[in-house]
Amino acid sequence: MLESNAGRYRWVAATVNSNSAAGYQLASGGPVMAIGGFNGTDPAPSLAQFETYVRDGDIHYFIAGSSGFGARGAGGTSTSTSRQITQWVESHYTAKTVDGIVLYNLTVAPSS
Repeated sequence: MLESNAGRYRWVAATVNSNSAAGYQLASGGPVMAIGGFNGTDPAPSLAQFETYVRDGDIHYFIAGSSGFGARGAGGTSTSTSRQITQWVESHYTAKTVDGIVLYNLTVAPSS
């Protein structure tokens, strides 16, 4: 799915932490945004910036359930940034499970 129309997007997907993003990027050959940097704890991008990327059609999918410290970290501003983005996606888009991986298509109208 990540390879479908990949050239139309700045990122074919976004997921929490670069450890998760790297595998998807290598498998798809397309750029994957690593929310929160290496382990998901950096406050980048901000929720507002992520929302702008989504609104502008820059990101095709959000891949949920990424493992790593940032996805389930113990508090702090940077960890909550990854959590805020994940919660925002989960509350605005419909999940689809493909081969056991939960995806959200960020290019369709939000569900709420």
